[in-house]
Amino acid sequence: MNASIDLIRRYHEAFNRADWPGMLALLDENVIHDLNQSGREVGRERFAAFLKRTTVSYDEQLKNVVVMTNDTGSRGAAEYMIHGVYRATDEGLPLAQGQSYALAGGAFFEIADSRILRVSNYYNLEDWLAQIRRIDVD
Repeated sequence: MNASIDLIRRYHEAFNRADWPGMLALLDENVIHDLNQSGREVGRERFAAFLKRTTVSYDEQLKNVVVMTNDTGSRGAAEYMIHGVYRATDEGLPLAQGQSYALAGGAFFEIADSRILRVSNYYNLEDWLAQIRRIDVD
């Protein structure tokens, strides 16, 4: 197996276990994190703070993860389905009421020296918003 494919798989496996130290260990100290339809954060400490923030509002699992890399392993991508529960209201977003959601997502990676230098995450924000705004009334 390609070492970069293995690295990306370990990253997503750590995510699914909520193993934040394990995830952070795979990142370069100066990792670049491009947030979906938002800004850019730099550094492992900022990434750790992001994980801490999002853990409060979201409980997510990535399923059907497909990983690919270029020939040199310096670039990679993963496509997956995000299955989650919106547990607590995130700043600037609609009220959380335990809504569940499932949507396609993807991530792009830059890799060197067996570390992730950059991760850029993408999902359809409008699809997510439509799903969490839908409240089932019994």
